[in-house]
Amino acid sequence: MEIYLVGGAVRDALMSPENAASGPSHVDRDWVVVGATPEAMVQQGFLPVGRDFPVFLHPQTREEYALARTERKTAPGYRGFAFHTEPGVTLEDDLARRDLTINAMAVTQAEADDPTGARLIDPYGGQSDLRDRVLRHVTHSFAEDPVRILRLARFAARFPDFSVAPETLALMRQMVEHGEVDHLVAERVWQELARGLMEQRPSRMFEVLRACGALQRLLPEVERLWGVPQRADYHPEIDTGVHLMMVLDMSARLGASLPVRFACLCHDLGKGTTPADVLPRHIDHESRSAELLKGVCERLRVPVECRELADVVAREHGHLHRSLDLGAAARVRLLERCDAFRKPARFEDIVLACECDARGRLGHFDDAYPQREWLLTALAAARAVSTPAIAAHAQSLGLSGPQVGALIHQARVAAVAAANDHTDGAAPT
Repeated sequence: MEIYLVGGAVRDALMSPENAASGPSHVDRDWVVVGATPEAMVQQGFLPVGRDFPVFLHPQTREEYALARTERKTAPGYRGFAFHTEPGVTLEDDLARRDLTINAMAVTQAEADDPTGARLIDPYGGQSDLRDRVLRHVTHSFAEDPVRILRLARFAARFPDFSVAPETLALMRQMVEHGEVDHLVAERVWQELARGLMEQRPSRMFEVLRACGALQRLLPEVERLWGVPQRADYHPEIDTGVHLMMVLDMSARLGASLPVRFACLCHDLGKGTTPADVLPRHIDHESRSAELLKGVCERLRVPVECRELADVVAREHGHLHRSLDLGAAARVRLLERCDAFRKPARFEDIVLACECDARGRLGHFDDAYPQREWLLTALAAARAVSTPAIAAHAQSLGLSGPQVGALIHQARVAAVAAANDHTDGAAPT
């Protein structure tokens, strides 16, 4: 029995300091066992946990150890595989089924604590591609699993200075043309998109997906934004797709959460359906964005937290941008529509997504977003109103229901009007 550390842990250890610092290190260690049987693993105290192929938990560390295996394509999609494990399967056989050369390197267990000083097992040139900053498939078996298109795009977002090997991009295009992407299940698509959105430069993921044609199959609502013009006085970058990528990268720059980043991705979907005769204006694109968002969320089974935040941002981002020019009553109505009184923490995320939108424009990356301070100040002033006291007073006067609500609303408007941090300004829509 021989045990090897493989995959991301080896890759990250070998990366140059500047790139090692550019993204999160690979926390989970991936172990491969060569020359063993399931029975031998159990005899040594390992706990079997794999359903599709033999994977075991180490009795002390609880890290996963997988028997070396090969795989054979049996049906379309990422589930259509038959796996083969036996003591005769070599480490090289196992590494051959991996997605990228930079993930197909290994070191022995004895040298696993310091892969940089170990004898590297690298049959497919991963170290060279790591040095040259290239994402390249290991073998043609890459084409058998469409999830690998999403994984590669995610790696491009994690390591934005890596290029995609031309032959790998060509292979990905063939996979899309042959319909492999169409067999992906919603959960896996969302899982990889969510991970990619949280990487260092999310725009790279979408650039790669566009380049191979996969974005059109997975998110046509996003794909159609490229080539759609916007008013140059608001958007010097003009192209809506370019703007979207700037907004996503701004969300990463500001350390936004996944719900905020997803809201950024979907906030302008409606601009892709603007009638050509009214361009570059986008009248009522907010409501169209919210409607298109519903379809995306249903198709990809997006978690509730992400879809609800994205819905508010899609519908209200224009109003938040213009909030400095609204009267107190209109501001309170905006807070109410955003459900800010019940969910103040979520409202902060809504404002952050709008800030990403405002700053994700050519020449505006370092702009201030005064709407943030004012809106949060207005919310604090309105929330300071004692609604129990107002309700009690109203009941003493024989009022109830909508009448009580109207009194609370009036008190909040008065509180917001009294707030003194109002600064005039204008922002994009």
